[in-house]
Formats: sequence, structure tokens, C-alpha cells
Amino acid sequence: MKKHVLNLFLVVLLASGSVSAQQVEWMSWEEAVALAESGQQSKKIFVDVYTDWCGWCKRMDKDTFQNPEVAAYMRENFLMVKLDAEQQAPIVYKGKTFSFVPQGRRGYHELAAALLQGRLSYPTVVFLDENLNMLSPVPGYQQPEAFMKIARYFGDNIYKDKDWQTYSGSSR
Repeated sequence: MKKHVLNLFLVVLLASGSVSAQQVEWMSWEEAVALAESGQQSKKIFVDVYTDWCGWCKRMDKDTFQNPEVAAYMRENFLMVKLDAEQQAPIVYKGKTFSFVPQGRRGYHELAAALLQGRLSYPTVVFLDENLNMLSPVPGYQQPEAFMKIARYFGDNIYKDKDWQTYSGSSR
């Protein structure tokens, strides 16, 4: 009985807007490119390049992308793409067909390799501008706070006025 009351309470809270579940709205590469090229959305594109076997990719999904602040910011500023670096379906982009390349036990997708500039490391996220030009790949697991700093650098166009070292306050 207590469980039913708790579930009912949560449903009422969610429906009333007192608790808002923030979620990233993922789309395919093709959907994001179509929106960007149509002019319907003037957002930058964010690409999460992952693999099904990557534990750090799963952790970043759970810890970072499901963080309410991250999800809200990303939804507001980017078209969000999930790209399986080992998917076998071809992708046509800018007149070129990118395909799966069998190699070793798994292989890789040519679009993932192009976006990651040949460095197949997972997770890696990639930021593209509104015209689908590469801004930067960012390799490795990022916790929410560190990820937000990177996302704001590109999402708020800080990269146009400051280099990363100056923005991040790093003296290295």
C-alpha cells in the first residue's frame, strides 16, 4: 500500500511540474543534419561517439547526460546526436558515403573515424557549429561540472573570442 501511495505522489508531483525530469533529446546523425540544413534549427550539433561495450560511455550517459543542468543546457543549445562508432549502416553526408570498416574483432564506422580525426577513443564527444563545421572533438569521460565548462565554451560562442587555455584558466 505504501508503495502505491508513493508512486501516486510522484506522479502528482511530476504532473504538477514541481519536479521536472530533464532529459537529453537524442537524434540520429541524419535527423540532425536535416534540421541543420533546412534552417529549422539554428543550433550547433553535439555528437556523442560511443560503442555498446564502452563502460565509460555508459557511465557518462548516466552521470553526465542525465544531470538536470547538463540536459537542460544541451537541449537549449545543441542538436544532440548519438553515433555508434561501430554501427554497420552507411551514412551519406555531403555527397560521400561513410561505411562500416571491418577490422579485428569489431571494426569501426568511417564517419566516427572522420569526426574523431582518426583517434578512435571512447567516449569522445564532438562539437560542430551550425554549419556542420568541426569545432573540436573532446576525448574521455567528463563529469558534469567539467562537461558544462566545455559545453559552455562552444555553446556560448566563447571559443570565438578566447582560446581554451585562457578560458579554462590553465597556465599549462
